[in-house]
Amino acid sequence: QVQLVESGGGLVQPGGSLGLSCAASGSIYNIYKMAWYRQAPGKQRELVATIGTGGSTNYADSVKGRFTISRDNAKKMVYLQMNSLKPEDTAVYYCNADVALDPVNRPSNYWGQGTQVTISS
Repeated sequence: QVQLVESGGGLVQPGGSLGLSCAASGSIYNIYKMAWYRQAPGKQRELVATIGTGGSTNYADSVKGRFTISRDNAKKMVYLQMNSLKPEDTAVYYCNADVALDPVNRPSNYWGQGTQVTISS
């Protein structure tokens, strides 16, 4: 039905930058809230940033001022620009979205498969 596919992960040195993208595809009527989560080894998955349909954003305190979430509604994509990266940002980053398949039923929540981000010198 709906697929979220992340791209852009990789290995970056501390202080560097990296951009993640997530493309939504399938039988989509509308996409509401979109978000990025991350999960480090041995830790619970945590919310990184959210963006509403109108562009309102929220960030985890740990990434405020360093990460920027954005979206392109026409392309059904969400982005995460990550600057001033730290080793503690190392994690698998997951795209998440509330997606409606038709104008009648409530939206459902979907996850991408994740993309690895490693910050190391």
